[in-house]
Amino acid sequence: MLAFIWIALTGTFALKNFLFGFALSYFILWLISRGIGSKGDPSRKYFIIVPKVIGFIFYFLYELLKANIQVAYDVITLKNHMAPGIVMIPLDAKTNLEITLLANLISLTPGTLSLDVSDDRSVLYVHGMFIKDKEAFVHSIKNGFERRLLELTR
Repeated sequence: MLAFIWIALTGTFALKNFLFGFALSYFILWLISRGIGSKGDPSRKYFIIVPKVIGFIFYFLYELLKANIQVAYDVITLKNHMAPGIVMIPLDAKTNLEITLLANLISLTPGTLSLDVSDDRSVLYVHGMFIKDKEAFVHSIKNGFERRLLELTR
C-alpha cells in the first residue's frame, strides 16, 4: 500500500518507480517494527515472507527457463532425448491450496504435467518428458517446488 502512496506522491507510474517505492516502504516498515515483539511475532511475518516470495519467483523463473531450453533443444536436434514417464510423487502438501498450487506450478513448467492426485491426497501423479532417473526427478520436485511452496504457505 505504501508503494502506491509513493507512486501517487511522485506522480509517475513506472515499474522502476513502483519497485523503488516498494523497497523504500519495506525498509521503513522494517525500521518501525524492529523494536516490536520477538522474531516469532506474527506482525513480523511480512519481513520473513517477502524475501521468500521473491526468491520463489526467481526459482520458478529459473526452472521455467531451464525447462524451455531443454524442450527446445530436444525439438531442434535430430536425436530424440526424451525419456517420458509417469511418476508418483509423495506429497507433504496437505491442504487443497498447497496441492493445487504445486500441481499448477508443475504443469506450467514445460515438459511436465500434473495428471492426478490420489484419493487420500498423499500422492501426485506427474508425467515428465525427461525422466532418466525417477528418484532424481521426485527429489527435484520435492526439494524444489514443494519445499519452497510449503515455506510460503505454512
